Amino acid sequence: MTDSYLNFANSPIGAKLTKALGLPKPMVLERFEEGQSAIKGTVLLGGGGAPQLLPALAAVLKSMEAQTLAHAQLPQWTPVANAAGLLTGRWGLEGEPGEKVKALVFDASGMDDSSQSDALYQFFHDTARSILPCGRVVIIGRPPEACKAPRKATVQRALEGLSRSLAKELKKSITVQLVYVAEGAEDQIESTLRFLLSPRSAYVSAQVIRIGQAVGPRALPADWSKPLSGKKILVTGASRGIGASIAEVLSREGASVICLDVPQAQAGLDEIAAKVGGTAMALDIVAADAPQQLVDAALAQGGWDGVVHNAGITRDKTIANMKPHFWQMVLDVNLLAQERINDALIAAGAIKRGGRIVCVSSISGIAGNLGQTNYALSKAGVVGMVQSMAPVLAAHGVTINAVAPGFIETQMTAAIPFAIREAGRRMNAMSQGGLPQDVAETIAWFASPASSGLTGNLVRVCGQSLIGA
Repeated sequence: MTDSYLNFANSPIGAKLTKALGLPKPMVLERFEEGQSAIKGTVLLGGGGAPQLLPALAAVLKSMEAQTLAHAQLPQWTPVANAAGLLTGRWGLEGEPGEKVKALVFDASGMDDSSQSDALYQFFHDTARSILPCGRVVIIGRPPEACKAPRKATVQRALEGLSRSLAKELKKSITVQLVYVAEGAEDQIESTLRFLLSPRSAYVSAQVIRIGQAVGPRALPADWSKPLSGKKILVTGASRGIGASIAEVLSREGASVICLDVPQAQAGLDEIAAKVGGTAMALDIVAADAPQQLVDAALAQGGWDGVVHNAGITRDKTIANMKPHFWQMVLDVNLLAQERINDALIAAGAIKRGGRIVCVSSISGIAGNLGQTNYALSKAGVVGMVQSMAPVLAAHGVTINAVAPGFIETQMTAAIPFAIREAGRRMNAMSQGGLPQDVAETIAWFASPASSGLTGNLVRVCGQSLIGA
């Protein structure tokens, strides 16, 4: 659906009027297009304490063919970058800011005490006005819960408040993320940095991502433009909207997609399967025999490399007015079916070692929503399932993560009354709704074979919604 206000605000007359009236002026986001490089523009490095991830960062940025500069407070970057064969230089001279840059990366992993936070102030104070529109900021730290020293845990946890505030301050559709990298997992950061520094993450901001040791086999793609080459991935609810976009993006990334939806959606299902060169599977996932049918289908194909649980429904009513079948229907589709399918596939070995399970939650499951007790329960349950099943599935070499979309421009949101729809669009740091592609790009990142260090994560795709954390 077209966002008329976004188009008007970016027209010559609209830009002047919105500025005069003090209205929000959403920026047209830069989104990924096939064949595009990972990042277009310079990456500026900073750090505090004794940064621990510089060699890993240099290797990844070299792999991405990125141009880099170092802030004056990080002189140690130059020898590290040169050792990796990465050309670099110093940003700014004699206290004057340097050139405009596309991304900032700050290594806070070596910060051991809150007294070292002046390094954060100096770096972001100096560079905040030098980030190009639709730029990227990534702060890298250590998981506070794994820090042995309380003072280190304190300053590492403090990074979350900084990142969320920066995401609201910087404007111009600049995204800010915090990535906690466990000790020993430094070799797992590439897929995450490639996603966060690229246009793929256009509508993802103010998120906290945890990278741990590899789950299952660690495999970097031979071709980063087709990281899912040779992978077979099931997508439920694939006949339209977000599900169709997921199928398209996974196919673009090289996957063979099994597109599943209810028999009533057969026409749309066949259309999207033909479009992506995948296969169509008409099946009601709440049927008693659905898990076994999926096991049989997966084993017949030699096992699947991933499952994306996208299928979901809403049946909105306040709980006082809700009929029992509305409650049960939403729980069955959005949560219970996922649990049953996962259990069956794992028990049968129908998801290969190194496999990926990605679930679609919602910010309604984080913040709640009027008239959606059933939906919010089911989507919060998805988060609970992901977090509780991560260590269980790790024993099988399988990761599980979730995305939580905010306001996404779909047929469903197009049917929302105008005033509520506009509020949903504007109540985020980017003052606009997201696109199905934004959700799909995030899922493709989790589905990558290079994302073996990511499990148990929940990432909101909501433009930093003002509702929820």
